[in-house]
Amino acid sequence: MANARRGEIEAVIDGRAQVLCLTLGALAELETAFAVDNLAALAQRFATGELAARDLIRVIGAGLRGGGASVSDDEVAAMQFDGGVAGCAQMVGALLAITFGTAERVPADP
Repeated sequence: MANARRGEIEAVIDGRAQVLCLTLGALAELETAFAVDNLAALAQRFATGELAARDLIRVIGAGLRGGGASVSDDEVAAMQFDGGVAGCAQMVGALLAITFGTAERVPADP
């Protein structure tokens, strides 16, 4: 089960519920993949909303690995997503939103 306080989301991939999380390691992986120098540049890159299919694969792969799965990007490319490509894009949007603070999070306990 995903924990929004930790920046996790849950998505159905290949018919199974999976937890995705962009940990610091996953974000560093994406900085390298997108050839940017820092998190601000990475966030700006994603803010354009112009993501290619290979970008979705990279983000999902990093998110799955951050969530504890041992998968390669090639394996991600062969996966099936609830809702098809549109569902895949929505999942990536939700993961980026919770990671970069644009999604509503569960309030911290007082």
